[in-house]
Amino acid sequence: MRLHNRTSRILAVAGTLVALSMAIGCKGFFVNPTLTTVTVGPATPSIQQGSTFQMTATGTFDDGSTKTLTGNVLWSSSDSSIATVSNSGVVAGVAAGSATITATSGTVSGSTSVTITLANLVSIAISPTNPSISNGSTQQFKATGTVQGGSTVDITNSVTWLSSVTTVAQISSGGLATAEGAGQTTITASSGNISSAPVTLTITP
Repeated sequence: MRLHNRTSRILAVAGTLVALSMAIGCKGFFVNPTLTTVTVGPATPSIQQGSTFQMTATGTFDDGSTKTLTGNVLWSSSDSSIATVSNSGVVAGVAAGSATITATSGTVSGSTSVTITLANLVSIAISPTNPSISNGSTQQFKATGTVQGGSTVDITNSVTWLSSVTTVAQISSGGLATAEGAGQTTITASSGNISSAPVTLTITP
């Protein structure tokens, strides 16, 4: 009888230890994963002035899982005069240009650049046409947009500038070309799907 009681007590203690171990294990198993990155999408979208666009925020956690966080992050715009963003991630184009849209959850954030194009833009013209400058000097270009109805707008600071040969000349976001070496490069300006005719920039020694 004593042996039976002792065996029962041993089994009871063992059962308690097993239950405690399982409880501790389960507690560790159900710890919430930690957010590591926030991705804002789609990447570098372009919308017209006066239009709206839905952005999304996707969180990636330390266990490799992902979750849509669009409605649970803090949205912000780097320049509300260019683009605004609502609490639900809807971007509104205010004026032509670019702004950075950021989504933040706690200490983790992600961002992307949004380009707002001029509404009803028909064409873009660059001036001056085919200039020539010496090596080491600069040339300021101007972009003029023509909209439906025929009116024109200076869009120098809201287009995307491109130099075809960057070893000959670099060009800034404001249209300032800097000569890097003798030769020729073509300069273009674009906004959305509208691009200018290329002009040739010649760099002399």
